[in-house]
Amino acid sequence: MAARHTVEIDSASSGDTGIPEQLHATEILKVSTRSRPSAVAGAIAGVMRARGEVDVQAIGAGATNQAIKAIAIARVYLVDDGIDVCVVPSFIDLLIDGEDRTALRLFVQRRLH
Repeated sequence: MAARHTVEIDSASSGDTGIPEQLHATEILKVSTRSRPSAVAGAIAGVMRARGEVDVQAIGAGATNQAIKAIAIARVYLVDDGIDVCVVPSFIDLLIDGEDRTALRLFVQRRLH
């Protein structure tokens, strides 16, 4: 079974997110059912250009659908930069406002040719 990470997110806090130390270097983009795929794709492309990797998190089928579409669109945005991506999916356990949730973590990184 794939490794799981536990992250505590308290929407009222502005300090420590509880994200494990090794994940601090990676930008986390949270996608919802209402997220516009083109807007998320722009964010993914921007982070990929700057850092070369990004975590995209989604909870539920609708959010996962938007996230996958956004990654596909981001690939188009990155073509002129000579960047292609690969995606490593996994599950991540989150504590959101005191409630345990399981999210899909889509780790997007540069594809090596």
